[in-house]
Amino acid sequence: MRNPVLTEEKVGFFGRYGGMYVPPVLEDKLLNLYEQFVNYKDDPAFVSEYLSLLKTYVGRPSPLYKANRLSAELGATVYLKREDLNHTGSHKINNAVGQILLAKRMGATEIIAETGAGQHGVATATVAALMGMNCKVFMGKTDTERQKMNVKRMELLGAEVISVENGQGTLKDAVDAALGYYIEHPNSFYLLGSAVGPHPYPSIVRYFQSVISKEMKKQIIEAEGRLPDAVVACVGGGSNAIGAFAHFIDEEVDLLGAEAAGEGIETDRTAATLTLGKDMIFQGADSLCLADAQGNPIDSYSIAAGLDYPGIGPEHAYLKRINRVKYMPITDVEALNAYRILSKYEGIIPAIESAHAVALVLKEFKNKDKLVVINLSGRGDKDVDRL
Repeated sequence: MRNPVLTEEKVGFFGRYGGMYVPPVLEDKLLNLYEQFVNYKDDPAFVSEYLSLLKTYVGRPSPLYKANRLSAELGATVYLKREDLNHTGSHKINNAVGQILLAKRMGATEIIAETGAGQHGVATATVAALMGMNCKVFMGKTDTERQKMNVKRMELLGAEVISVENGQGTLKDAVDAALGYYIEHPNSFYLLGSAVGPHPYPSIVRYFQSVISKEMKKQIIEAEGRLPDAVVACVGGGSNAIGAFAHFIDEEVDLLGAEAAGEGIETDRTAATLTLGKDMIFQGADSLCLADAQGNPIDSYSIAAGLDYPGIGPEHAYLKRINRVKYMPITDVEALNAYRILSKYEGIIPAIESAHAVALVLKEFKNKDKLVVINLSGRGDKDVDRL
């Protein structure tokens, strides 16, 4: 694999991180994808169709909800950006709609995707059905067993769910399998769901997910007359977090990412990449990844399938390197506690992934007179049997 020189301006990189480390068979494909993305993202007809679908199909803008009982209990003012109320139940649909419109304009007939918790798989199967395209979703065998409901949803929507038995059968293995299929079938359109992988995917996913922070910024000013003190999101591969952070990066707002510590960062049962990871090339990009003493990628663990990933999107690695975002590990126990607390105090059952962000707020903002927005990236009916 090699990394072509993209431009002198280092398009496709965030500082030292990013790039396009792929077999030659994919280079032209990805460079063409980037060219088409650049052309269409500012095309009035494309933007109009995208925004129309976000409004009439997805249900945007998603509400910004003041969590009064949680705020009173915590001693801080907490708002929830309700991505869980989107069609299909998470933020994943924002990017899926944008990429399927690109795929349609590029003449694609087959859509492929990877999924961990199943939310991106459901979103991809949904938009593939909407556009009348064939869809294959790669999902680790372990995740198919712990997210059976989402497997059934994908199949109902007409997708073929391919169970990946390699490795631990989790998100990393699903990404490996999807990339392998893409290499062998370069005429497919790979609708990648997180802000990971080779250029241009981190930039594409960031663009389509940035609608979250664009709305959030407007809504919090309308509600409170000012920007928040902090924005908090969970981080696995990084799509919901980069969407929540995008329009605040240049503002004086603290940005906090909650990553999955699993059973603890002192154990080997963790997915705390930004805390423990090493610089390396992984799945097509230069970023951070959990690794052994020899620098080889190792398996991750989290109770949350969507956070059970040993890598991280290159922009998050960069934001950590320049100290713009504070990334902190949250254990399974802390996330499950936050899952129960939000359900009890607000009548909102969060995805167990999103519960990591809630847990971080419970830890960091107790009895602090701060205005905090949590990106509630998904709903938690899929996770009730994890309790």
